[in-house]
Amino acid sequence: MKVKICCFIGHRKIEITIELKQELYYYIESLIVNENVKVFLFGSRSKFDDLCYEVITELQEKYPDIERVYVRSQYEYLGNDYESYLLQFYEKTTYPESCIGAGKLSHIKRNQAMIDQSDFCLFYYDKDYLPPKRKWAKRDLFAYQPKSGTALAYKYALQKKKCIYNFFK
Repeated sequence: MKVKICCFIGHRKIEITIELKQELYYYIESLIVNENVKVFLFGSRSKFDDLCYEVITELQEKYPDIERVYVRSQYEYLGNDYESYLLQFYEKTTYPESCIGAGKLSHIKRNQAMIDQSDFCLFYYDKDYLPPKRKWAKRDLFAYQPKSGTALAYKYALQKKKCIYNFFK
């Protein structure tokens, strides 16, 4: 049976509840047992990623053959110290080719690479969420509304016809 891959993408700030953690635990365990998911891809900068990491780490006690993989959006080449640091928390770390030279788009490219590799995409996506407004520069009088990276990733996963589960209620 083919080993399958799952990625996690969600908003930076979420409300973490016992119910959400339990739902994640049971859903992910079902993927491990029923779908042969063994590899879990993580990005960064998201409370949802942090919660999923916690759940996967707990599940590793029961299923020691599952892997946590940190997919970097920066640092194509790692120094030994940083790589050793990352490997204290993850079994592997990778850097997608699409992130090379991506600049400010590196997180978007990383998320797309994670989605492309995955059989299952677990999201925490609120369609009404907007990131905080930003200014181009400190001296600018007006702020602009950036797009949500999670929204862009969710739309990309839909376009790619991935198996998506959204934990936002």
